[in-house]
Amino acid sequence: MTKRSSKSKGQKKGRTSSSKLSVAGKRHRYIIALTIFSLINVVLWQFPIGRLILYPFTILGTWFHEMGHGIAALLLGGSFHELEIYSNGSGLARYSGELFGGHIGKAIVAAAGPLGPAIAGSLMISSVNSQAKTKIALWILSVVMVISILYFVRSWFGILTIASFAALSIYLNLTATEKAKGYLLLFLGTQACLSTYLSIDYLLSPGAVIGGEAMPSDTMQIANNLFLPYGFWGVAIIFASVLMIGWSVSALYSKK
Repeated sequence: MTKRSSKSKGQKKGRTSSSKLSVAGKRHRYIIALTIFSLINVVLWQFPIGRLILYPFTILGTWFHEMGHGIAALLLGGSFHELEIYSNGSGLARYSGELFGGHIGKAIVAAAGPLGPAIAGSLMISSVNSQAKTKIALWILSVVMVISILYFVRSWFGILTIASFAALSIYLNLTATEKAKGYLLLFLGTQACLSTYLSIDYLLSPGAVIGGEAMPSDTMQIANNLFLPYGFWGVAIIFASVLMIGWSVSALYSKK
């Protein structure tokens, strides 16, 4: 009896060790995939054909950006009216109403746009370690996309583009393997986070032409409602985005 019990414990210990190795291996694969996705993006952005290939994800980054403005406005007591996405990759979110915090609230809404892609991307990347969280994250993404199409997106270009992403996300969440869902969420999260790279010039500028109209940049709006120059806020947003991306990678590599 004693020998049999010892053998059973040994088998259980062996299975536990094997399970830990399997989980560690999965984390390593996700880190490698994240690195490959990032490097491919950076290389492709250097060439016209590469930017064309990544064009749909540029539009997706714009959607995250504008939804950041709109959701922040709603949370602070404002009204989110519409969201427009233009074919050149720019976008516009219109809101109104008195915001909680006054000028501080307006600054938060302005900052929520450029921080939106990094926040969404970091949450997606950090969810990949768990199959349940991966499925939930994909469903949340799909549902938010559908809601935005029904209530907020008002440009036909934006509707068609975001509807395509929503349909693809729903289809793959229903049909793809758990492993494929993890890599899909990791890929989308990477695209969202790295879209900040494309916004650096905008963040460090006083304004831009959006929809044929000259407008102050988000960082200039922050400066107008608070203090310090727009360049400071641009650097602060870039730094905050990098911190969030770093957090998501550490969460992906977490043993929990």
